[in-house]
Amino acid sequence: MELPKFKYHPDPVGTGSVVESDTTCVCCGKRRGYIYVGPVYAVEEYDQCVCPWCIADGSAHEKLDAAFTDEDGIGGYGMWDNVSEDVIAEVAYRTPGFCGWQQEQWWTHCGDAALFLGRAGRKELEAFGPDAIAAVRESGGHDDGPEWDQILAALDKDGSPNAYVFRCPKCGRVGGYWDCD
Repeated sequence: MELPKFKYHPDPVGTGSVVESDTTCVCCGKRRGYIYVGPVYAVEEYDQCVCPWCIADGSAHEKLDAAFTDEDGIGGYGMWDNVSEDVIAEVAYRTPGFCGWQQEQWWTHCGDAALFLGRAGRKELEAFGPDAIAAVRESGGHDDGPEWDQILAALDKDGSPNAYVFRCPKCGRVGGYWDCD
């Protein structure tokens, strides 16, 4: 079965937010071959039991009163561009989130949410180019210098610290942030 398409998270399997599984979805009661493994913000615990289809069509939000990204984290708690309530709803309620070390944030740019591309270590971030490195550096309030050089050298896609990389759907700029445990 083909996975649903997500406007702001184009490859949730590649980013690790959705995995193959024979788990029955708590929302629709079906085994669809995939399950969401990212954060779920709800009164009840719904760890690894919601299918991507129920996220995509909004039924998981409606039935479980669940969000998959903290609404206030969309735009980095006011650090990045403001976006409309419709964009916040699309990201928070109908898009798979991702797991971070601290509270996850969703990069915004050009008045829209960006596409989540995944975690990055130094090697992956360098592959995105100097603009991506600068955006991640600036998100942490760092100047280019020895402190940033140490952080950049330590970035590890599968460890801590790591970067979270996004691409603006309007202008193509890459941005994001870094954090650690």
